[in-house]
Amino acid sequence: MSRELLKGNEAIAEAAIRSGCRLFFGYPITPSTEIVEYLSKHMPKAGGTVLQGEDEIASINMCYGAAATGARVMTASSSPGYSLKQEGLSYLAAVELPVVVVNINRSGPGLGGLGPSQADYFQCTKGGGHGDYRVIVLAPSKGQEMYDYTMLAFDLADKWRTPVVILSDGYLGQMMEPIELKERPAAELPPKTWAITGAGSRGKKQNLASYTLTNEIGEAENLRWQAKFEKMRQAEQRWETFHTEDAEYIIVGYGSCGRIGKSAVLNARKKGLKVGLIRPITLWPFPVKAFENMKNVKGILTVELNAGQMIEDVKLAVNCQAPVHLCNRMGGIMPSENEVLRKLVQVFNLAVEV
Repeated sequence: MSRELLKGNEAIAEAAIRSGCRLFFGYPITPSTEIVEYLSKHMPKAGGTVLQGEDEIASINMCYGAAATGARVMTASSSPGYSLKQEGLSYLAAVELPVVVVNINRSGPGLGGLGPSQADYFQCTKGGGHGDYRVIVLAPSKGQEMYDYTMLAFDLADKWRTPVVILSDGYLGQMMEPIELKERPAAELPPKTWAITGAGSRGKKQNLASYTLTNEIGEAENLRWQAKFEKMRQAEQRWETFHTEDAEYIIVGYGSCGRIGKSAVLNARKKGLKVGLIRPITLWPFPVKAFENMKNVKGILTVELNAGQMIEDVKLAVNCQAPVHLCNRMGGIMPSENEVLRKLVQVFNLAVEV
């Protein structure tokens, strides 16, 4: 095991190589460009190929073809580019092909700016393309998790035969932190008997397509997919708790906001406030199990870099057990831990000087 100082984007790229990914198709866009730059330099040394597609649409469809052969493949982009991948993601989910897709979220809408944002939450977690489908979405909050969750993403993609999205932001992608370049033990994964490996290689025709010729077949396929998504929902919820054992107030934040939330919790504790943090790690499936017992909680504050998106899933998970409020910034601006604490004190009318 070695330790290196890497940008979050570089940590993702290094983890992909060490996970056995040997094919990357993408198009450079700030603030994700370091991923393709790092892979262009280092993946050929591992016997892999990096190809810059003519655009994001071409790149996601190249991933379709590569994944169909059973290869581990990845693409990466930032918000406007991720939008262009949505049709391809719908096809990947329907054909059940394992691909890792990285979105280093920047502000929008439109071209927006280059600052950190979480405004792609809806697009990533609700299925940004057409049809009823879901993909697993992982949200790292530090450089080490950019590395670790990339390795996890490839395993989950193969386990469930599904695209897996790593949703981060420009702050985490550009920030440099020491990363332990550890190896993951080999996961027990199902054999890829579905893969297209050449005509007659197993004595039968392999066909990977999503087109359904009758409405009855279409409904049967959709019911099968929904049953699979429900299994994923029950099995793959992940989250972190911080000082929640006796908490009367809960801060909820993922990614960069999870880091800020931890600092806000520590500041609140110094002032005698019983505040804890729930940090979702999987944004889909959303960790509803983390919110099952809120009977001692007087209020919840979500911290987000958007107009208020994750708060909808938090409200559904809390199920009216406690009031839920929003602390947010937009356009590439991040709140400070003091700003979060002031908002908590304000919305819940707490008698504390901040």
